[in-house]
Amino acid sequence: MKTHFCIPVSQQQPEALGGRYTLYSVYLDGFLFCRVRYSQLHRWNEQLRRVFGNSLPPFPPKYYLAMTTSMANERRDQLEQYLQNVTVDPDVLRSDVFIDFLKLVQLDTFSVTTKKVSLDIFLPDGRGIRIEILTSDTAERVLEVVSHKLGLCPELLGYFGLFLIRFPKEGKLSVMKKLADFELPHVSLLSSEVEDCKVGLRKWAAREPCGGNRLNTPGSCRYMDPALDSVLMDCRAAVNLIYMQAIQDIQKEWAKPTQAQRQKLEALQKEDNQTKFLELSREVQHYGYVQLDPCVCDYPQPGCAAVLSVGNHEISCRVTLPDDRTQDITFQMSRVKCWQVTFLGTLLHMDGPQRTLNQNLELRFQYSEGSRWQWFVIYTKQAFLLSSCLKKMILEKMAKLAAENPEMIEVPEPGRSKKYNIQQSQKDYSSFLPRINKIKIAELDCVLGPIKEEGL
Repeated sequence: MKTHFCIPVSQQQPEALGGRYTLYSVYLDGFLFCRVRYSQLHRWNEQLRRVFGNSLPPFPPKYYLAMTTSMANERRDQLEQYLQNVTVDPDVLRSDVFIDFLKLVQLDTFSVTTKKVSLDIFLPDGRGIRIEILTSDTAERVLEVVSHKLGLCPELLGYFGLFLIRFPKEGKLSVMKKLADFELPHVSLLSSEVEDCKVGLRKWAAREPCGGNRLNTPGSCRYMDPALDSVLMDCRAAVNLIYMQAIQDIQKEWAKPTQAQRQKLEALQKEDNQTKFLELSREVQHYGYVQLDPCVCDYPQPGCAAVLSVGNHEISCRVTLPDDRTQDITFQMSRVKCWQVTFLGTLLHMDGPQRTLNQNLELRFQYSEGSRWQWFVIYTKQAFLLSSCLKKMILEKMAKLAAENPEMIEVPEPGRSKKYNIQQSQKDYSSFLPRINKIKIAELDCVLGPIKEEGL
């Protein structure tokens, strides 16, 4: 599946010896990831092609004459598509040439040198674990260090991930994004410029399915099915983590037990009976779901306030109507055809582009209502996180169906197209044409455009 890379802005910069060059601001999941030149990406593409050959997507060609504005926009769009498409192949994602380049440009963009630092990783119970890392350590490496310190079985690493999480003073919890395996947690935290932001550990699949038959392996699927807790029950450290997260989710009202369930859970917590507590938790409404911050949706009426919970192959919405009545609406993932993230906001250029795009985002998805397809729109600063959750549930469903019916899925060789015989109505998550956005700029030599994000 594609990674949420986008290049909404580029800037003209002066060369040291005269002339000008274009600097592209690359965002990942709505946060500034790096700034790079075309020549850097061109050299990187050549290195990748020496390893992976023609399986890579096409790279934008060089121009030997001055580019017009339309040519510059076209190149920026092509580079964005390249970054999204090159991440589809898991073999590319895991390769040294891919990771080493992205590590270098992250460090260079934010003027961070490679050195030893301390990093606090926060657990679901609020405790922090301090580890020693390098500033150039990826999230995958940091997760390995944390899991070793906690005593987590190595084969269960795929069920957990590192996140940027806000812990506001009022005690709420806001998951901003999941760190990609190739991201540098120290740099991402430093560059986020978000108040009360920390790196947290939560259950989640840290990796996309790999080639071969790993699609059928429970540990390789993304983890939003509460039933997958059972796979972790033989590892004490894993049980401790999901137990802490279950308590946190109930305290933060992400999971919603009935009064009777709450009383039983409180009794089991006092007894420290983690196994029974987790067994009962799996029966609780929205257990294991990710809850987004309050947002706005266009259903059943435009401008309705909503709280979204995502998990167990559904999008659950509690909508507040204009007359203050509430209505619960559930969208089943089996009836979602595609979705699109679009940036609707404003970029102001003071000391360069702002580092997050988390204002004024929308996610719209096409949903089967009886015999017709209808678009639903959600306006949320966590649109990229929501998109990641939708992808996660699709992967989980594919893995489950593959385990039940191995002959139904053909896993492709790198560079070949995927052919799935499951849920044919869902196999094509194509995006619609992005709307034209009015983006305010303070520099006339910036080239900007809308963010386009395909469902898959």
